[in-house]
Amino acid sequence: MSTKLVYLVTGSNRGIGYAVLKLLAARPNAIVFAGARDPDAQSLKDLAATYPNVHPIKFIVNDKANNEAAIAEINKTAGQLDVIVANAGIANSYGPLVKTPLEEYKEHWEVNTLGTVVLFQAAHELLFASTTKAPIFAYISTGMASMGRFAGANGSVYGSSKAAANFIIKALDAENPTLIAFAISPGWAATDMGNAGAKLNGMEEAPMKVEGVAAGIVERLDEATKEKSSGKFLNFKPTFGGTMWDWDKEEYPW
Repeated sequence: MSTKLVYLVTGSNRGIGYAVLKLLAARPNAIVFAGARDPDAQSLKDLAATYPNVHPIKFIVNDKANNEAAIAEINKTAGQLDVIVANAGIANSYGPLVKTPLEEYKEHWEVNTLGTVVLFQAAHELLFASTTKAPIFAYISTGMASMGRFAGANGSVYGSSKAAANFIIKALDAENPTLIAFAISPGWAATDMGNAGAKLNGMEEAPMKVEGVAAGIVERLDEATKEKSSGKFLNFKPTFGGTMWDWDKEEYPW
């Protein structure tokens, strides 16, 4: 059994997941499993060549058999799992609700919402065996999931799937006294997904650098406690400036 902290980061071959992975990989006390649909992605190969504590692993969102196999591999390799960063997700549809095909909703709910359930169900036994006695399940959500600070016009597909997953996080917190479960809004990060949304709003790219967003997320992981963090919808960090993407609070309203 390892004395190090063992992490699983899903959707880790690019964007926010990869940036979080890089920060964790540089820690000598971390073993990091890089969950990706393509674990042979060059980005993961390069990182694993630099950091032998990085283990690329095949991860397919909402695939029960695959999720169970991935957790079994983590157990075989590391013997424990302490922190899950559930980052994998999609945002492939924007536009008015009245014109959006039902298939778009179904696809996003399958991945962004049910994928969260499938992952937790596959991982819970190993996660609850964590020697920290306070395992972490952190869900990378979005400010578009907030109904108290609504910004979801033309984003009902993505926003609703993430809002439903936020409810799952509240349920996990309530049902599991030792689990630290929380959602994090990563802001409007300059990822492929974020930049696609930016272009729809007449911008060249999203306003927040991925590296800064990842640093904020990792800080939330490091400081997480049941009392301080669990059952909450956290901002990756307060940002200021008064623009549509700024939120100067530590938490988002549900």
